[in-house]
Amino acid sequence: MTDLLIKLIPLFPLLAVILNGFFGRRYSHDVAHRVAWGSVGLSFLCTIGVFADILQTGTPHEVIVYQWIFGGDLTVNFAYLVDPLTCMMLLVVTGVGLLIHVYSVGYMHGESGFTRFFTYMNLFMVSMLLLVMGNNYVVLFIGWEGVGLCSYLLIGYYYDKVSAAKAASKAFVVNRIGDAGFLLAIFLIFVNFKTLDYTKVFAQVGQLSPEMATAIALCLLVGAVGKSAQLPLYTWLPDAMEGPTPVSALIHAATMVTAGVYMIVRNHAIFDLSPTAMTIVGVIGGLTALFAATIGLVQTDIKRVLAYSTVSQLGYMFLGCGIGAYTAAIFHLMTHAFFKALLFLTAGSVIHALSGEQDIRKMGGLSAKIPWTYRLFLIGTIAIAGIPPLAGFWSKDEILAHAFTQHHYFLYGMAAIGALLTSFYMFRLTYLTFFGTSRMDHHTEEHVHESPMVMVVPLMALGVLSILGGFLGFPPEQGWLHQFLAPVSGVGEGHEASRGLVLMLMMIATGIALLGWGLAHYFYSVNLSAPDRLAAQFQAGYRILLNKYYVDELYDLLWVEPTKKLGRLLDWFDRTVIDGLVYGVAQLAGLAAAGSTWAEKYVIYGGLNVIGYGNHLAARQWRRLQSGMVHHYAAIIVAGLFLLAVVIQLIMQL
Repeated sequence: MTDLLIKLIPLFPLLAVILNGFFGRRYSHDVAHRVAWGSVGLSFLCTIGVFADILQTGTPHEVIVYQWIFGGDLTVNFAYLVDPLTCMMLLVVTGVGLLIHVYSVGYMHGESGFTRFFTYMNLFMVSMLLLVMGNNYVVLFIGWEGVGLCSYLLIGYYYDKVSAAKAASKAFVVNRIGDAGFLLAIFLIFVNFKTLDYTKVFAQVGQLSPEMATAIALCLLVGAVGKSAQLPLYTWLPDAMEGPTPVSALIHAATMVTAGVYMIVRNHAIFDLSPTAMTIVGVIGGLTALFAATIGLVQTDIKRVLAYSTVSQLGYMFLGCGIGAYTAAIFHLMTHAFFKALLFLTAGSVIHALSGEQDIRKMGGLSAKIPWTYRLFLIGTIAIAGIPPLAGFWSKDEILAHAFTQHHYFLYGMAAIGALLTSFYMFRLTYLTFFGTSRMDHHTEEHVHESPMVMVVPLMALGVLSILGGFLGFPPEQGWLHQFLAPVSGVGEGHEASRGLVLMLMMIATGIALLGWGLAHYFYSVNLSAPDRLAAQFQAGYRILLNKYYVDELYDLLWVEPTKKLGRLLDWFDRTVIDGLVYGVAQLAGLAAAGSTWAEKYVIYGGLNVIGYGNHLAARQWRRLQSGMVHHYAAIIVAGLFLLAVVIQLIMQL
């Protein structure tokens, strides 16, 4: 029974993709959204059933759906592996995903591409489920590429908007850089183990030399850095806020960007063999947590503040992985999904109430006008700031405590400063949005309204999870979550520290969060002129932060513009040299025909006309495939590879 439930988890959203994708125009929007969120709801129910079985028996399930590729040393099954780590990811993906789908019904109401939106959302769910359920690197990579494709589609949902189209392309290209490293890691794994199944690879991992373990781990890290938006490949995620707000909540806060963290934890047996790789993971995480937090201090777009917050919080997860605190990293992944989805969706509720306005300088005084949104946003703010007893405190404190007790004082310092800045900029965002005098224009203020219940109820559920979710890891190091994940993440990661030291570190973490709140209260509630004076006094620093350290401009100078110049050069070569050769051959044929008899000319020109007409007919049919849309080409490539694999398999069976 459990094996059947496992197979059904990704099947339900896939059926929704087929129904809405192919037949959605034939029925109403009401049917389309019920198919979409209903399929995710069924997946969530199946996940609960599988989770209950794993919890009771403690036995992982490996389910082969299809014997896919086999030949020589390579055997790849389309198969699922469900263990405690998979269960936690499935609960987050399907549970939070269901709430976001329901919220989207109200948020996307009236959009012309309503059915298209939910088709893309369900396709993303299928890809993410494959990513976390696959029992081998090939299935993982299919899901990995699938979420990248869906990210492109959903970021560019408003495809007629130039900024959205550019943001989608940027996300697609930057992720391809990371994916190249990931592919290299997969090749190295196969060369060394002659298999791509997790269980077989991890059983033989001890045979790796330290150098090869470092090489594989670093290649895996490149993929994780791209997908989880870490330094230096983080630049795509803030621009991804061009998509609808539910997209930001689902893909760029709760699920997709955590794929890199999941992948590192899944492969921790390889990373554990390389202290060099572990150090690099930790340093990248610490630097990203601090770097992104500084940028968040001065941003004025409500969604971009949350975007840089996401980059920063992902840095904490990487830091946890880098110091071997894998359970703490997954713990923070889970709590972050709760409070960051809550923050994005409440931000969407604010945008919905203000008819699309996202600039916090044009808000203020909203706490009385949209009270439910305000209260729930405040819960998310307290949670992400790390104030007890909300969820973010327990998971973030555990990572900080690991860093300190294992003598990673430099990483602890960066993380502590990042926590202070996080508390400050999140309460800054709260004060500027909900408190003080209104800075809205008269027309917008007249139409401010609370969101419908179809949007508020999912927010309430996420609010409860943001309050209570942290207790799954209580008491620290010995909570239920640690016991549940121990078979996968390892039992030796706990730090040796006295109860007094742990309590002192918890008090310091709480003090840091409260200090950030106090500073934000002073600057944005007591002394309102202080921020402007500071900005004027430190103009250079303020300008650097406001322009995000000019990293995008630097990348344009070093990589984008030279690549464009190379493209223009190749285009010239194609038009001048390649086309010149083709035209030259045609001219030679013409010259040959000019010196021929009348009958020879008739045969030559007649033959050319027949060929030309045939090519014309074929071109009219084939040009339909040349839509100019990257995602169409990607879909054709994937379909072609799938058909090729099937044909090869059939030939081998003959």
